[in-house]
Amino acid sequence: MSRFLAMDMDERWVNRSPAIMLETFHWFRGEGFDCIVEDLLALPAETGVLAEGFRLLPRLVAPLLTAPGQGVWLLPTPEFRRAAFDRRGWEIPGRTGDPERAARNLLDRDRMFTDRLRGETRRLHLPTVEVSTAMTEDEVIDTVSRVFRM
Repeated sequence: MSRFLAMDMDERWVNRSPAIMLETFHWFRGEGFDCIVEDLLALPAETGVLAEGFRLLPRLVAPLLTAPGQGVWLLPTPEFRRAAFDRRGWEIPGRTGDPERAARNLLDRDRMFTDRLRGETRRLHLPTVEVSTAMTEDEVIDTVSRVFRM
């Protein structure tokens, strides 16, 4: 994290390749995962929890599950990811000297991360939901609910 924080926006998002961005991004390497687990363990046992984020890597979460169906990973298609950025705005790329390249790098890095998640979940026999722009929010909720048998 300290290396990442020491970089300026162009160093983070423009000047490095998406592959290097993927390999060095602290959240994709599990940094901070223990803090999430500590927070979740501090909750009352009867509390249902839905946790999400880049730090919840399948290889780190799987040993904590009592059954594979206790977790599900949402895998966005590249089109979905782009649409999400378009809806939310391009805050990170907009703070660089080359917003177009930063956006391309970010989307490519995220695609590679999703591919990595897909491989990990497949290897660990964990459920996934492929999320595309063709799906409605209700369809995603219904699909995830079926995984959790809700």
